[in-house]
Amino acid sequence: MYTTLRFVFAAAVLAAAALFHVARADSGALHATDAGGSRLEVASLDTTAELEIHGLVAQVRVKQRFRNDGARWQQGEYVLPLPAGAAVHAMTLRVGNRLIVGEIREKDIARSEFAQAVATGRKASLVEAQSANLFRTAIANVAPGETVEVEVGYWQQVDFRDGAFSIVFPLTYTPRYGAAGDPAAVEDADAAARAATAAHVGPPTVVITATLDAGVPLARVESGTHALAIRENGRRYAIRLADDVVAADRDFVLRWTPKPSATPTAALLREHAGDEQFALLMLLPPTQPAAPLPRELILVIDTSGSMEGKSIVQARAALDLALQRLTPRDRFNVIQFNSVTTPLFDRAVEAAPKDVALARDWVAQLRATGGTEMLPALELALRDDAPSGYLRQIVFATDGAVEQADALYQTMETQLRDSRLFPVGIGSAPNAQFLRKAGELGRGSSLVIRDLDAVDETMEKLFAKLDRPAVRDLQLNLPAQAEIYPQRLPDLYHGEPLLAIAKLSANAASGRAQVEGQLAGAAWSQPLSLDLRGNAQGLGRLWAQRKIEAIEDAMRRGGDESALRGDLVAVALRYHLVSRYTSLVAVDRTPQRPADEALEQVAVDNALPDGSVAFAQTATSSKRWLALGLLALLLGFALRERNGALR
Repeated sequence: MYTTLRFVFAAAVLAAAALFHVARADSGALHATDAGGSRLEVASLDTTAELEIHGLVAQVRVKQRFRNDGARWQQGEYVLPLPAGAAVHAMTLRVGNRLIVGEIREKDIARSEFAQAVATGRKASLVEAQSANLFRTAIANVAPGETVEVEVGYWQQVDFRDGAFSIVFPLTYTPRYGAAGDPAAVEDADAAARAATAAHVGPPTVVITATLDAGVPLARVESGTHALAIRENGRRYAIRLADDVVAADRDFVLRWTPKPSATPTAALLREHAGDEQFALLMLLPPTQPAAPLPRELILVIDTSGSMEGKSIVQARAALDLALQRLTPRDRFNVIQFNSVTTPLFDRAVEAAPKDVALARDWVAQLRATGGTEMLPALELALRDDAPSGYLRQIVFATDGAVEQADALYQTMETQLRDSRLFPVGIGSAPNAQFLRKAGELGRGSSLVIRDLDAVDETMEKLFAKLDRPAVRDLQLNLPAQAEIYPQRLPDLYHGEPLLAIAKLSANAASGRAQVEGQLAGAAWSQPLSLDLRGNAQGLGRLWAQRKIEAIEDAMRRGGDESALRGDLVAVALRYHLVSRYTSLVAVDRTPQRPADEALEQVAVDNALPDGSVAFAQTATSSKRWLALGLLALLLGFALRERNGALR
């Protein structure tokens, strides 16, 4: 009976180890161990990212090389996080000297083509939107000892704020919390059930290179997340990681700052494609000095389990700084949420020193636990209106680890009124898509704190914005037949430009436009030249991606779903983009796997974000719950067998 107990216990440990990928080779390969203690090579995944940055746009190619080191034919799956607003348009599958180019299809058709390829032993790859900025990549029918490379291409817009440009390349993501009953939670459970029968590969190793042509002289190029090796050639920069290969446990952020004399106040790029014209506008309005208004500041902090580790420390520090900046003429409240929502006060109170001290002590004792039930906290924060003469601002500190955000967006749209929402992203891999959208709908500004050492600096920048008047009620007057996104222009804060992308008529190669708004309580306007010179690339697809997002917004607001879905699919197919209803699929026409050989599934895990805790209680993937459950069942069986033997 001792032998049986040892075998069952070993099986339990092996099951948990496989699902938690505890033993990983430096190359990214998983080392599994059989019951006899022999090490087995299962598979590995290496990722290479190549960024080409030109002015305000970047083209990115992500190459994922899947190598089958096992003895069976394999199918690999991997969740690929991409930047907020990325326009995913290309995919190729390379096997030896063969190159198969992916085609955009409606999602059901793409899945059917992929399934047929899997069943008939042909090489195939599928890229589809899982949720927000997460994409699922699948690679089928990889032979023992074979290497297959999938390349995904997308365009993204460069960010500009506070006098510096930046671009983010996500390398992992904070697992998202799906409340019971959410369609995404059901789909995740189905995926977890499939994953429970699959071997698991540890997170990929990553190589990143970038070429930067900013178009202006630069004072510095840097990264606050990774050490860089930089080679300058005139105005072009060749950039790579100082450590050639890194773990995929945090976002990669590249930042470049123009020389003071070269800092732009406006920029206009165009793309002329066939009979279509596209324009990307960046305008940095002036900021007029003005005395700050008294504020009613509502501080909301996410204390769910996904915030455990460095994230909750960052969030507490950020809120403490906010509390210290309050003056006696301000009003405030603090709200914390996880599975439940708890306000410090029933309503906002005056910022008397004793109440501020109470709030600082309360925040310092907050701990991370439970689920990410964000909606009740948001509704509570938006419930009241500020007294006359007060500016109501909501600072929302979170990692954004929510799966279905539509209800949150709808609440922001319908209950915002005169409040302004400022989401603060916390952690090394926050949900950038949610933060961007929340800032846009909340008519505020979003930012991210990735480093404990940067809390003071980042929050100072935020409050510098909150203290200065915004350019409000913006309108952009363009020639007739122009279609611009975002359709409702956001308020602008100090150091933040207006960024808009438009589709113009084919003959709109010149002309004038005008932007108008309220600056420091007075009317403000500025003319814009539409003299579109040069020919940038990628603007058409970036515009189409924003149009798709606008159609999704209309669906969320209760529009005709059938008609809007048709519109969305038409845009995605025309511009060759992955969306919630379209996917990229590449299929080799030549069968290779013999019909009598089985196909083993291999799930490739994303790395835990740096600073997070492996067993966070919220947003814990259902794969891990299955592993824990399996371990518990097997240990329970082992103990029962042992007790029976002792009798």
